[in-house]
Amino acid sequence: MTDMLEGMADGMPPLGSVGRMRVMAAGVRGARVVEGVLPASFRDVWLVMGDLEGGFGEFQPDMRKVRVESVDGDRVTALARSRYGPRARLHGVLRPGWCWLQSRFLLVGMAAEPIGNQGTGRPAEGTGEVGIRAGDGDGFGTRVALTGGVRVPGRAMLLPGAERELRHALALLTDRVVGHGPG
Repeated sequence: MTDMLEGMADGMPPLGSVGRMRVMAAGVRGARVVEGVLPASFRDVWLVMGDLEGGFGEFQPDMRKVRVESVDGDRVTALARSRYGPRARLHGVLRPGWCWLQSRFLLVGMAAEPIGNQGTGRPAEGTGEVGIRAGDGDGFGTRVALTGGVRVPGRAMLLPGAERELRHALALLTDRVVGHGPG
């Protein structure tokens, strides 16, 4: 479905990863998207976010361990174990700047895209809602978006309460990537 979003509106610029995340989350009742701008390169941010077996577990508060079981192009199957005990077999897509994984009971969505122009001295654009505000870096940065939570089986719906955990995950990601997050 995400591939279809790229060319939906002729004459319109393509949606970036974060815009795509907003569209996908809008189709899931109860989903919240938490966004932020990190004063770090896309490469440095995605090295953490896209590393399901390593960096991902360091900023997702609920994950104890993730093991990738199979990869076929950008299709991924992974077994995740929560710090609270439950396990989930996640299926989905992982590519640079984009991750959408779901199981019967869990949804994980992550997006990242470079913003601003490195070396131009112009401030980065972005919401700066959570994490480091745009313009605090050196004229470049990476916009990130997180969504997810516990799914209601058989329905495109998440249980309430995930926003607080998503904000905590973004703070941990900020700390992991730029080394001076909140706290």
